[in-house]
Amino acid sequence: MAVNWLLICHGLVTLIVIISFLCGQWPIFQGTPIERLHHFITFGAYDYFLRFVGFVFGDKARRLVLSIERCCCDRPNPFLQVIYLAIIGATYYYIVKSSFRYIPGYYLGEVHKYTSLLAVGIGIVLFLLTSFSDPGTVNAGNVSEYLLAYPYDNIIFTEKECSTCKIPKPARSKHCSICNRCVARFDHHCGWMNNCIGEKNTRYFLAFLLWHCLLCVYGAIALALIIAGRFKELRIAYILTVYYGVENSFRSLAPHVAQWLLNSYNTQFLLMVFLVIVSLLLAGFFGYHANLCRSNTTTNETFKWEDYISWQKKLNEARASAAALKASISGMSSEAKRPESKFKSFFRRSPLEDTQVVAKENKYDKGFFRNVFEVIFPLSTRSSFLHTKSKPS
Repeated sequence: MAVNWLLICHGLVTLIVIISFLCGQWPIFQGTPIERLHHFITFGAYDYFLRFVGFVFGDKARRLVLSIERCCCDRPNPFLQVIYLAIIGATYYYIVKSSFRYIPGYYLGEVHKYTSLLAVGIGIVLFLLTSFSDPGTVNAGNVSEYLLAYPYDNIIFTEKECSTCKIPKPARSKHCSICNRCVARFDHHCGWMNNCIGEKNTRYFLAFLLWHCLLCVYGAIALALIIAGRFKELRIAYILTVYYGVENSFRSLAPHVAQWLLNSYNTQFLLMVFLVIVSLLLAGFFGYHANLCRSNTTTNETFKWEDYISWQKKLNEARASAAALKASISGMSSEAKRPESKFKSFFRRSPLEDTQVVAKENKYDKGFFRNVFEVIFPLSTRSSFLHTKSKPS
């Protein structure tokens, strides 16, 4: 019974951590423990770690940690790439070592030994494509074509020059301080890829996320089928009910089956839980980026729109407040009039409620199919782009 409760608690804790990490910043969780846990996971834990290092080992050790952080996060380096290869290699190694002896089994055929290797190989190929492909570098040779391909919307993108590259800055581009280059249709710099995600390799990045999500789901289902096959082949339910007198019901069998699982197949079970957690994380990341592609928006543009809308709201509120104050002063200076009843003043609409709603006008949203087509076949890879030349002045 204790084992059963242990599994339930483990599942609940894992679910809470995943929800907090992925969804803790959502408005519905504002002011709740989920939001606080999200902040702790994403920011607080590292801050406490720095304090701990400074308190125990001194300020020199703390500065060393910060220098390592700058080296890993603010400069190009293959650290996370090596970690990715280590994770996928170690996971596949332990799956092979612990589970391939049960293939073929009751539910899985011999072919899964080879399809699993093929699936992992495809995942690594997508990783290499995303890591080493050109994200869409803007330079003096192609800047005129990019300027025509991505016109300014004069809202979040205006005509300006890159202060580092000393070339005109096309709309939707950004200078990456880590890679030290301007990238067209810049989304973000991905440490796992040691590369920017931009116009030319967003398609590879999305394929990477989707494939690895499906790969984790495939691995988790395969491990579950291996365990289920062993349960069937060893006739565990029959032995428990006939030889040990356990009642043939789910409630009675579950604790004993869980104990058998953790004693005999704990490696497979832990690997399965790990793959499920990673698949949920990857599904969240893929869903987020797929939604951005649906509306032809990037992560960088999302932050720009948030800043713009927030600034416009504050500006409109300031204008409404100024207008209300002006009306109030003019009312006081005019002839005395009958005072407004408390009942009417209580239900009177606040001037701030009449402020104009700020709408997001995405000039680059061309409809679902054209947006997706632009991601799969970037503008700079088309013949029309390659033959485009800016008109002489």
